[in-house]
Amino acid sequence: MYEITTDDEHAIVAFQLSGLVRDEEIDEFVAELQSATMALAGREIKIRADLRAFSPASQEVADKIRAVQEFGIQNGVKRVAEIVESDIVALQLNRVARESGTEKILRRFWEEESAREWLIYGDRDGATGT
Repeated sequence: MYEITTDDEHAIVAFQLSGLVRDEEIDEFVAELQSATMALAGREIKIRADLRAFSPASQEVADKIRAVQEFGIQNGVKRVAEIVESDIVALQLNRVARESGTEKILRRFWEEESAREWLIYGDRDGATGT
């Protein structure tokens, strides 16, 4: 299951992935995420990925996540905040981020508020991730 919302004021595309995402569902998610990203074209786009309820993905799903991360970088994404709770999911996401080049613009957080602060204000306010 997934949900995607957009904060036009701050150019943030926020999404939540929950449970074990099937191949068919990830295709719909990727298409919607790409559309939301393109709607903010020309701005410094930020992504808030809430993955606290996400289960480790199949290799096919991980490959599609990597591809959508590459798409984001090519289309103006400047910061990505991931909110995670599972060490296993974090390890899988680390590998995907390394492969896509997202690790350079990624910060991991344990709670939503600090992730949002970092997305909006960057490092200048002292917000930190993990």
